[in-house]
Amino acid sequence: MIAISVATISFAEPESDFDAHESFAKLHFNDNEMDFAFALILGATMNHGCEIGEAFFAASNIKEGSAESWQKEWTNMAKRVEKRGEDSLAAGHKVSAREQFQRASYYFRAALISMMPSDLAFEKTADQSRNMLTKAGMLFDPPLEYIEIPFEGSVLPGFYRKAANNDKPAKTLIMLGGGETFAEDLVFYIGPQAFDRGYNFITVDLPGQGLLPLEGKVFRADANVPIKAVVDYVLAKSETDPERLAAYGISGGGGFVPIAAENDPRIKAIAMNSAVVDAYPLFASMPVASATENIVKEWSSFKQNTVKAIAWRWGVEMNDIPSLVAANKGFAFDPEKVNCPALIIVGEGEYSNEEVKRQQKLCFKKLPNKYKKFVMTPKNEGASNHCITENRSVMSQVVFDFFDDVFK
Repeated sequence: MIAISVATISFAEPESDFDAHESFAKLHFNDNEMDFAFALILGATMNHGCEIGEAFFAASNIKEGSAESWQKEWTNMAKRVEKRGEDSLAAGHKVSAREQFQRASYYFRAALISMMPSDLAFEKTADQSRNMLTKAGMLFDPPLEYIEIPFEGSVLPGFYRKAANNDKPAKTLIMLGGGETFAEDLVFYIGPQAFDRGYNFITVDLPGQGLLPLEGKVFRADANVPIKAVVDYVLAKSETDPERLAAYGISGGGGFVPIAAENDPRIKAIAMNSAVVDAYPLFASMPVASATENIVKEWSSFKQNTVKAIAWRWGVEMNDIPSLVAANKGFAFDPEKVNCPALIIVGEGEYSNEEVKRQQKLCFKKLPNKYKKFVMTPKNEGASNHCITENRSVMSQVVFDFFDDVFK
C-alpha cells in the first residue's frame, strides 16, 4: 500500500523561521511558548493526565511568560491532586486513587517544562512525577510497571505494561520521544490507546531525556545503540510477538526511530511524527540558529528556560543557544535503508514549514517498502501542532490504524 492523505488547504510561504513550539490555535496565553506547553498538557486530558477545570484554574493564576509562576501553580495543583489520591488509597478506593495519582504525576511533569536543571527542585520534582505514575501504575490490571533497562553502566528508566494477564504473544509498541521528553510524557501521550488496542507498551528515557543528562548522558547520533537495548528487553518477554514489533517516534524521535530501524531488522514497522531525515538543516531553520544572548534576553523567562534546557540535553552551553545547530550534525538517517513498513504523520501547521515539508517529501519518496503512508492531520480538526499533541484521538487513530493494518 502506498498512500498519501493530506488536508486540502494551500500554504503561503512561511514569513519567519520554523518554530516547533508554535501553537496554531490560541488557548489561553499570549506567550506562544507557554500556550504551546498548555496545549500539550490539555492534550493529555483524554489519557488521564489532566482535568480541564484543574488546568484552567492553574493557568488563570500563572503570570504571563513567567517561568517561576508556571512552576509554582502546576506544583501546587499536583500536590492537591496527590492528596486526593492518598485519601482515596487510604480508604481502599483504588480506581479513584489511580486517577488522581496519574494527574498528579503529569502536573509535576508540567512544572518541569520551565524549570532549569540547576534548580534545586528540578530532580525532586521529576522524582515526584515518576513516583506518582509508578504508584498509579501498580493500581492497573495488568500493572503499568516502572522499569530500568541496564545500559552502559547506568539504566534507561521507563514504563512497561503487558497487553493482558497472560503470556500470549501480542503486538508491541516501543514509544520514543524527542528533545524535551520524559518517559511519563509518552504514557500520557498514547499509552491508553495502546492498551485499548491490545498492545504491549514500553517507553523509556533515552540518553538526553528525563534526568539522564544529570549523569552526563546527552543526546547521541547513534540512537540505535540505546534503542537496541529496548528491543532486546521486549523480545526477551514471552508475551512479545517478534513479528509484530512497532516503534513510534515523535519530535526528535522521528529521527531516532528510523535510525534504529536502519540498523535493526527486528523492528517490523515504524511511525514518525514527523520524519527528521536530517536534524542539522532542521535546527538551522529554527529561531535558535540566530538566538544570540541579546535576543534571548528579550524572550520571556518561560521561553528562555525551555530553550536553555533543550541545549543542556544536547550538551550545549546554555548561554550559547546557536550551538544547538552544530550539535545536531550527524543526527540523520537514510530513508532508502529503512526497509520495514513506515508511516509519516505530521500536523498541518508544522508541515507549512518548507524544511519540514522538504524532509517529509524526501523521506516518503525514498522509503523502499511498498507499504508506506503519509498523513497530514488538518488544522480544522485541531490537529496541527508539533507532534499533534493537542488531538490525541486523531493522532492515535492514524498511527494504530496503520500498525494494525501492517500486522493483520
